[in-house]
Amino acid sequence: MSRLLTIASGNPNKVAEIGSMLGPLPLIVQRQPDDLNVEETGVTYQENASLKAAAAARRTNSWAIADDSGLEVDALQGAPGLYSARYASDDNAKVRRLLSELGNCPYRSACFRSTMVLSNPRGCCVAAAEGVCWGEVLTAPAYPNGGYESLIWVREARCSYGQLNLPQLNKLGSRGKAARALATLLRKHLKLD
Repeated sequence: MSRLLTIASGNPNKVAEIGSMLGPLPLIVQRQPDDLNVEETGVTYQENASLKAAAAARRTNSWAIADDSGLEVDALQGAPGLYSARYASDDNAKVRRLLSELGNCPYRSACFRSTMVLSNPRGCCVAAAEGVCWGEVLTAPAYPNGGYESLIWVREARCSYGQLNLPQLNKLGSRGKAARALATLLRKHLKLD
């Protein structure tokens, strides 16, 4: 028997991506209501993901998962990190700012870090998992008009993060790793076995 799971996001691409990562589980995946907007006031990825998951769960009276993620650049002491989405006004401005702040620094290691949280229908967060994808910041985007994903070279895939195909995202991507780690906990809490 399939169980309903709300993905706490209004972005249909993100919902489809997370849904495919949870693919083998007997779930009916839906996105959050269009008018649900949660202010991310947490000081960690897990706190922000918990706020979103709890709000979506209570609103839909269903189990819900949410994620929060960011790009952490070692030479910038982990910036932009939690503020990745608010680092600049648009993707091009974010890329320009990041490259400007990094300058000619030879130490270019970075990672995408994602935390995924599961909330029960009452809005209590009962499980969390994290995924990390390491890479290096390129000196210029791998392709035009991309965001951070166009700047991070993933050595295992021999391409930028934004050029990963869906199977690669599921295996190597930070959200894919978090979803796989959370899948076992999902099975347990939703009694899917």
